[in-house]
Amino acid sequence: MATPTPAPASTSAPSSEFRPGLEGVVAAETKLSHVDGQKGELIIAGYDVEEIAPNATFEEATYLLWHGERATVQQLAAFSKELAGLRALPDATVELLKAVAKEKKPVMDALRIAAGTLDLNVDAADQELVSKSLLARLPTVVAAYWRLRNGESPVAPRADLSHSANYLYMLTGHEADAAAVRGMETYLNTIIDHGLNASTFAARVIIATESDMTSAVVGAIGALKGPLHGGAPGPALEMVFEIGTAEAAEPYLRAKLERGERLMGFGHRVYKVRDPRAEVLGQAADAMFVEGERRKLYELAKFVEQKALALLKEYKPGRNLQTNVEFYTALLLHGLGLETELFTPTFACGRAAGWIAHCREQLATGRLIRPQSRYVGPHHGRWEQAA
Repeated sequence: MATPTPAPASTSAPSSEFRPGLEGVVAAETKLSHVDGQKGELIIAGYDVEEIAPNATFEEATYLLWHGERATVQQLAAFSKELAGLRALPDATVELLKAVAKEKKPVMDALRIAAGTLDLNVDAADQELVSKSLLARLPTVVAAYWRLRNGESPVAPRADLSHSANYLYMLTGHEADAAAVRGMETYLNTIIDHGLNASTFAARVIIATESDMTSAVVGAIGALKGPLHGGAPGPALEMVFEIGTAEAAEPYLRAKLERGERLMGFGHRVYKVRDPRAEVLGQAADAMFVEGERRKLYELAKFVEQKALALLKEYKPGRNLQTNVEFYTALLLHGLGLETELFTPTFACGRAAGWIAHCREQLATGRLIRPQSRYVGPHHGRWEQAA
């Protein structure tokens, strides 16, 4: 019996509908995360962010994203050990960071520059190993560069510490306590993946060409570096510091709104109700800021949040502007001892696990991402020779 001839591919013209920024266009199917802005819901590989973020280790969350199932005890131990053994930077990367530090470049620039060198001493043909090396080494880049730029020697990574604990150790040279490590774990898990955002889409576009994982991660870092995507958690905390006291909150916030200024840490392009990540990070901050001046700062931030929400309802009725992830990101990372400039690079270290997971998923489709454009320029010009 003859084999049926496959039906020819459709030759119909692509849709002419133009969506600026591809807004609302579905460009991928994924099992990695689901964002529902109307319900205020974020699902990460089948688990609500409120469930996975405060309970899993970062290694567990990463394994889940990369493999689609939770690791067994033995699998997790092997995965964690392999990541820990890959943390040291290639010598060339260290020398590069020293040169960049002399130029006093921002940390995100250093991360972008150095990320392309992180596969130097691993087998480039083994993209699984390259992926693990990237995830393991990005925090080492951030910590080493931060110390170099501040006139200190880098702290060598320790294989006996978890991913989160080691990052804090490399930044400070001291082991963090259990509460701080749990705070960092929760943060990294909370931001590990978030749908088809700009940096994730950039990574998928790059890997869809059958380029390499390093190139995809570098491209994602470049997209995250832009202020319209990476955001600005720092100003949210700076606002709280500027307010200083509960009594000053309403006059300060009201004056900003009267001037038409944005209240940092409120409102989100996707979430039309409270950002679930803000809820998770707020609870993590509550657990960390337990006494003394730290507790006072937490209570002030909570008061500012409630006052801001009330004023936003008054000044912008119908907008339903709610607390976003930036507000409690700033508070939590400040509590962990991180300077503002480290906020976005630390975000990159966590989101890298999601970028890589999306790249793995994209490669499995075997499809090139190739959208259309609509030409709106002139037609039929005549090329006259110059006199």
